[in-house]
Amino acid sequence: MAHKKAAGSSKNGRDSNPRYLGIKINAGEKTKIGQIILRQKGRDTLAGKNVGVGKDHTLFALKDGVVEFGTKRKNNFDSTITRRGIVHVL
Repeated sequence: MAHKKAAGSSKNGRDSNPRYLGIKINAGEKTKIGQIILRQKGRDTLAGKNVGVGKDHTLFALKDGVVEFGTKRKNNFDSTITRRGIVHVL
């Protein structure tokens, strides 16, 4: 019987690819139609004026303009949850 496993049969060594999340266009910067403003998991940041939401919660511009970040309070089941914010393209 072998005392060690054969070479190459490691249980480790697998890693997932990076997700590249975060803000892609900052406040005050110009954007064009369809440009991604922010990639996120979940709806931490909400879409405002002229901003669309992708199926993976990505926020993108629906119109040419300047990106603006704001704050928004959202009520859920009688408890107030402060979200990260809201994005507008003006």
